[in-house]
Amino acid sequence: MAPRKNAKGGGGHSSSSSSGSGSGSGSPSTGSSGSSSSSGARREAKHGGHKNGRRGGISGGSFFTWFMVIALLGVWTSVAIVWFDLVDYEEVLGKLGVYDADGDGDFDVDDAKVLLGLKERSPSEKTFPPEEAKPPAELEEQAPEGAEVQNAEDEVKEQIQSLLQESVHTEYDPQLEAEGPAGEPQPEVEDFLTVTDGDDRFEALEPGAVHEETEDSYHMEETASQDHPNDVEEMMHEQERSEEATHQDYAEPVYEHSENEGIEISDNAIEDSSIISEEINVPSVEEQQDTPPVKKKKPKLLNKFDKTIKAELDAAERLRKRGKVEEAMNAFEELVCKYPQSPRARYGKAQCEDDLAEKRRSNEVLRRAIETYQEAASLPDAPTDLVKLSLKRRSERQQFLGHMRGSLLTLQRLVQLFPGDTTLKNDLGVGYLLMGDNDSAKKVYEEVLNVTPNDGFAKVHYGFILKAQNKIAESIPYLKEGIESGDPGTDDGRFYFHLGDAMQRVGNKEAYKWYELGHQRGHFASVWQRSLYNVNGLKAQPWWTPRETGYTELVKSLERNWKLIRDEGLMVMDKAKGLFLPEDENLREKGDWSQFTLWQQGRKNENACKGAPKTCALLEKFSETTGCRRGQIKYSIMHPGTHVWPHTGPTNCRLRMHLGLVIPKEGCKIRCANETRAWEEGKVLIFDDSFEHEVWQDASSFRLIFIVDVWHPELTPQQRRSLPAI
Repeated sequence: MAPRKNAKGGGGHSSSSSSGSGSGSGSPSTGSSGSSSSSGARREAKHGGHKNGRRGGISGGSFFTWFMVIALLGVWTSVAIVWFDLVDYEEVLGKLGVYDADGDGDFDVDDAKVLLGLKERSPSEKTFPPEEAKPPAELEEQAPEGAEVQNAEDEVKEQIQSLLQESVHTEYDPQLEAEGPAGEPQPEVEDFLTVTDGDDRFEALEPGAVHEETEDSYHMEETASQDHPNDVEEMMHEQERSEEATHQDYAEPVYEHSENEGIEISDNAIEDSSIISEEINVPSVEEQQDTPPVKKKKPKLLNKFDKTIKAELDAAERLRKRGKVEEAMNAFEELVCKYPQSPRARYGKAQCEDDLAEKRRSNEVLRRAIETYQEAASLPDAPTDLVKLSLKRRSERQQFLGHMRGSLLTLQRLVQLFPGDTTLKNDLGVGYLLMGDNDSAKKVYEEVLNVTPNDGFAKVHYGFILKAQNKIAESIPYLKEGIESGDPGTDDGRFYFHLGDAMQRVGNKEAYKWYELGHQRGHFASVWQRSLYNVNGLKAQPWWTPRETGYTELVKSLERNWKLIRDEGLMVMDKAKGLFLPEDENLREKGDWSQFTLWQQGRKNENACKGAPKTCALLEKFSETTGCRRGQIKYSIMHPGTHVWPHTGPTNCRLRMHLGLVIPKEGCKIRCANETRAWEEGKVLIFDDSFEHEVWQDASSFRLIFIVDVWHPELTPQQRRSLPAI
């Protein structure tokens, strides 16, 4: 028999000596060899050795049996957990998603390496300091640069943007969009689609109609930026209140509302500000960030069936979050074909269409997304959260295209489905405001305030409506308390403007405190310059000289022909009084003020020009004014006893020329910022009406001037072509 090696791999022994050492009995062996064998035997016996020399324990067959039993138990336990929904995997993954360091939408080995310092963060991954997080104390996921889709927003999202931040001064204009912080328009795309639905656009202005600075109309502005809350897997089902929104379609380049531009005001520019003793208790940005976010449960978007195909859904969603929109679209379309009863697959397809519309700037694709959102919400067994998010997004995108009636119907359905959700009622109120139905909006906000008296969003909008109804004093506490609440949707330049304006009208010097706060928050370029549709970086000063504007030829032409312009204006006054329309923008404290418009938003009023043909012919060669789509050319007559409240124009993109035609010797004056001047017959005054200005007519006879708006001289030709009309 072949010799066996000992435990230490030493030399071989006979079978008898091996057996003897294994049995532990005495042996004739001599020296250390015998002692070692005896000691080894005792150790083996102590650990359960057998007399045949083998170790005790589970045999190979028994071990395999137990292994299979444990494995089967694990499998069936996993099946039970999934089937009976014992673990909320979405919540667990959502928590791990906080540690997503590589921007791919989940937590994996690469993320762990980044967090442990074993791998550098990719340059394309964006990080945000706490003060830039919106809302405060939240984390935002960003896809690599160049991605055209929205990235996952965090679990505690307090605001989902959708509804306001618009000019306080203008009527709702479906073509109006906001300008970007850099003030540079985006490249024009020639094949943009435009909306042609009858519901999408307002009709053209009537001849002579003036709708320039209506303070009390409600206007929504939305920037088609990359901040859309599309990634609903990471969204709260909380109501979205977007404050930065102009309805627009993809027919024109999009600009974001600019911030912190213009000139600063000196410390002593506001007189009597020291009189104000009451403190403004609006939470600062830092305080809002220090406030711990309220933990809210993540929306559940999967029904029982969708949980069985979760892996496929996740794979498609991961493509979308990584910016691979076309691939994600194909993946979700395949899932919809394969599982037509899946709400989550249908919803994912809608999100992809939404993202693709953004990427291609296509209205047609966006219309498909709107319909697909509706389909997802209408499927049987669609989860409640998915229904709410689908219809909310549908409403927002309808507003984006100007389908205000359709959006209102969607909001009404949401309120019917979720009658206890006051945030949806708040959105419904905004929907009514966008339709010009202030009475219905007022009723909605009264209902909200009856249930939740401290709802800041409802308060600022209710105050807005009261002010529009000229209930100035009544509007102040609602606007003030609403802003002070710090609730989402209340920190908006329009509300600061209206609160300050209301206070000015009742003689409350605290108005400028609120203007200053609005400036500090980035809503106004300065305390004096409070327009909201701005291009950043333009020279900003209240008064201008002809040489500073560069439009000296236009000024010379106006001043040389002032009598011709005057005579045609007087003829219109005498023969066609109906062409002079009363100012209807709630800018007058008292008196009589009418206007006769020749050009509006860069469009010539042919009927009006029949009354002043020579004047119109004179202006035709000056495209800086006739082509100024953010301005007007008009006669303005003001009768004795008129006072125009302090107010500002809607944009910093224009300058305003006043040519004196019939000016009483005394009693007529205009203040712009903190300097007051008077008109002269045959002379042109030039000022930037985005600065606060005020007019008094205390003469004994009427005052007639000719108003000519021109593009701001620093705007580029591209900007003049692409900026939407106001």
